[in-house]
Amino acid sequence: MLVMDWNVPDMDGPEVLRRAKEKMAANAPTIFLVGNNAEDDIIAGVTAGADDYLVKPLRRGELVARVSALLRRAYPSQNSAEQLQFGPFTFETRPGRLLKDGSIIDVTQKEFSLALLFFRNIGRPLSRAYIHESVWVRDTDVPSRTMDTHVSRVRNKLSLRPENGFRLVPVYSYGYRLEKLGA
Repeated sequence: MLVMDWNVPDMDGPEVLRRAKEKMAANAPTIFLVGNNAEDDIIAGVTAGADDYLVKPLRRGELVARVSALLRRAYPSQNSAEQLQFGPFTFETRPGRLLKDGSIIDVTQKEFSLALLFFRNIGRPLSRAYIHESVWVRDTDVPSRTMDTHVSRVRNKLSLRPENGFRLVPVYSYGYRLEKLGA
């Protein structure tokens, strides 16, 4: 996928897009960024072969949504439901379901995302900033206790305790780490 600014020095946007498309896969989506809502720029970009556009200043949530939509359309085979297995836990990415030993665990979407983040990073300390960025994507002001509460709920709902083979621990002045215990 190509995300490009329409206003580049020493060359116009359509020329940059044309050259880039020569090197890209035929179905690779492109999105361009414009500084204003000028209809002429938008028409020129779409006519040159861009799939979508965004007006600056960018809104993060909209950028993520548009990029995701373009990627889904361009690569449909990669959008099927994914099942990830971590010991007794199965994460079904679509529809966002979590199972333990085949039984559904009742979790919110945030708890699902948080748990999946920890399991994808077993043994790695994750900073509070990284967790915030990964789970609370659009929320810029998440109180510290909100994250702690969600982590506590994940720990309790999934029984992430030493006797069950996993331990979710705080990392002092940094964040959290999920540890797999035993062999």
